[in-house]
Amino acid sequence: MESSDKARLNPPVFYSAAGLIFIILLFTTIFPETADSGLASVQAAIITNMSWFYVMAVAIILLTVVFLGFSRYGTIKLGPDHSAPDYSNLTWFSMLFSAGMGIGLMFFGVAEPVMHFLSPPVAEAGTNEAAREAMKITFFHWGLHAWAIYAIVALILAFFAYRHGLPLTLRSALYPMIGNRIYGPIGHVVDVFAVIGTVFGVATSLGYGVAQINSGLGYLFGIPVSTMVQVMLIIGVTLLAIISVTTGLDKGIRRLSELNMGLAVLLLLFVLIAGPTVFLLQAFVQNTGSYISEIVSNTFNLFAYEKTDWIGGWTVFYWGWWLSWAPFVGLFIARVSRGRTIRQFVSGVLLVPAGFTLMWMTFFGNSAIDMILNEGATELAEMVQNDVSVALFAFLEGFPFSTFLSGLATVMVIVFFVTSSDSGSMVVDMLCSNGRDDTPVWQRIFWASGEGIVAIVLLLAGGLGALQTMTIASALPFTIILMIATYGLVKALRVDVHKKDALQNNYLTGSAVSNKNWRERLHNIIDFPSLQVGQRFIEKVVKPAFEEVAGEMRESGLTVEISADNGNQLIYRVIHGDEIDFVYQVHLQSHVQPAFIHAEDDPTDISEEKKYYRAEVHLREGGQDYDILGWSRDAVIGDVIDHYHKHMHFLHVLR
Repeated sequence: MESSDKARLNPPVFYSAAGLIFIILLFTTIFPETADSGLASVQAAIITNMSWFYVMAVAIILLTVVFLGFSRYGTIKLGPDHSAPDYSNLTWFSMLFSAGMGIGLMFFGVAEPVMHFLSPPVAEAGTNEAAREAMKITFFHWGLHAWAIYAIVALILAFFAYRHGLPLTLRSALYPMIGNRIYGPIGHVVDVFAVIGTVFGVATSLGYGVAQINSGLGYLFGIPVSTMVQVMLIIGVTLLAIISVTTGLDKGIRRLSELNMGLAVLLLLFVLIAGPTVFLLQAFVQNTGSYISEIVSNTFNLFAYEKTDWIGGWTVFYWGWWLSWAPFVGLFIARVSRGRTIRQFVSGVLLVPAGFTLMWMTFFGNSAIDMILNEGATELAEMVQNDVSVALFAFLEGFPFSTFLSGLATVMVIVFFVTSSDSGSMVVDMLCSNGRDDTPVWQRIFWASGEGIVAIVLLLAGGLGALQTMTIASALPFTIILMIATYGLVKALRVDVHKKDALQNNYLTGSAVSNKNWRERLHNIIDFPSLQVGQRFIEKVVKPAFEEVAGEMRESGLTVEISADNGNQLIYRVIHGDEIDFVYQVHLQSHVQPAFIHAEDDPTDISEEKKYYRAEVHLREGGQDYDILGWSRDAVIGDVIDHYHKHMHFLHVLR
């Protein structure tokens, strides 16, 4: 057991990351003012000199994601061609929402629209024009751009991990540029960078987020708002996260995400129905139209002629924050997106969560602005300006059952933080374990508790501001890496498309159709072959065919390997050195016999005798969805040669 545990751990990443986290934590704790001022100077320099780069990079990312999703690349799967999604759409959306944006909506759903309404960059504060501008800005900050950043990172990681067998860690994003050197020091540095960013990002959010939980508990039960209460809350959230992360992705994170998605929908519908319903529906349609119509001009607007620092305090800050969280959220999204096509992935990650986010911002933000503008709720405006963490609870006071709603909102905030913490812990654990998620329990507990300890230490020492600044400043080098990796992804996708084009010819070639044992093939189709028939076919026909072709290729100087797996799979591989190897596999796949064969039997009985087997061909890209059981040896040889011919043409196109 110990040797197995060690094999899963990547010591250079684990120990380097843990050591650097301790050093940074120690420095920001002992010298919080020095760290804060120094990092603030770095961030100010980045905003002054590099804001154009952030804006351009995010624009390129959004355009790339849309292009990949709705071009011919969209048909490529994040996994083998025969793979299917691991999760249903509802579960998938719930996990995307909880990990990527949920807690932010609870914190800023009321606060940000009101802040823009009270202090807009271009309109007169407190007017109808200011309300329109506030919603445009909020949509811009929380819409497609944010989700595109997450999507491109997840696309890069999922494509190389599930399509090409690389580790599901950030280092794999560099594979098109440096090849197998990702397994060396460069790869270790990239993964260490991702670990540190994730731990401090989650810890900083925990530190600030417990302020909102504290405010909710203070409103409900009169619990004082204090540092010690917030420390206890961090301990409680961390314990819940440890329980969740030890139960695994399918039981812990998945169930919590589904619970919170359900609660979020209920709260959203209540605000819609109990609030100014018709106005909110009108506002949502108009806000969406304004957002779409102005997305290009807003994307590239740097306020170069207005000379305002507003963009640095808002847009560039947000882009930096989304980019700094992208390694964590992107890797988590990649982990739960295996088996979907790129088009399905982009539609799901870019459009559905963004649409829900914009609906949330409209129903909460427009309702709050309407209260202030038309109902004289000046106290709500003052509370938002004085303390953002109480904005949601102050807003809910204007609705029936406000105490119940505030309790529900507090539960949601807690569960969102638990899902952020346990998904962050899972991601860090994978980064330190070569992309594996079947790691020992102690590793998951180590990182889940570590995030809580970091948050507590920083909260007590007053170093949260410095860590938030550092996290956002770290987005600059990551953005440079991400631009390079995005180019590498497009380059690798072009290779896949060329290979797909080479495989478009009819698989049932003349050599297969014209073979003389057509009667045997017909009986295999009609009689629904058993497992034993399939295994005998592999042993008596496929294996001799492979060996015959391999012998001829070896005489020509090629390196050929033939390997078997439990008699149900035979793999033929031609090694091409630095170029892409040729792989032809025959898998025995079980299927349930048609209903008309056992019409009177129980349809839920799927015993072995009611299954039949197909000898399906798989290439590097996955299953090709055709059956060769019953083919002659010459027909199998012909099929191997046909595919090898296509593979060589594919390599010729790449050269």
